[in-house]
Amino acid sequence: MKTEQKNIKRSIFAIAALLIVIAALFGIYQFTRGAVTQGAKSITVDVIHKDGSQKTFNYHTDREYLGEVLTDEELVSGEIGAYGMFITTVDDETADDTNQEWWCITKDNGQLNTSADQTPIADGDHYELTLTVGY
Repeated sequence: MKTEQKNIKRSIFAIAALLIVIAALFGIYQFTRGAVTQGAKSITVDVIHKDGSQKTFNYHTDREYLGEVLTDEELVSGEIGAYGMFITTVDDETADDTNQEWWCITKDNGQLNTSADQTPIADGDHYELTLTVGY
């Protein structure tokens, strides 16, 4: 009987500890994610292709995240994964993963640590999508 009570107490303690860890991680996520700007915005997206050519796209939008704008405008397509959308095609050029090609997202030439659909946008933002070779 005492062993069962100890097991129940341990289980309750483990569940409580797990809930505390989940709450802490959620709090950290909420604190560190970028702020969302509502309303009309203008953003610029430069696409740098494998051959080095570059195209500039200017968008006016009420959307809050970069991925929403890029997919609405049909500039990109990709696969949804655990970390958001993984961009595979930009401006009709598809990255070849057998050659370790991938689309790198940067903002003002600084690499982002979020996927496009998790990147909040603000008026005047400037992004680059560069076909990159090598992991």
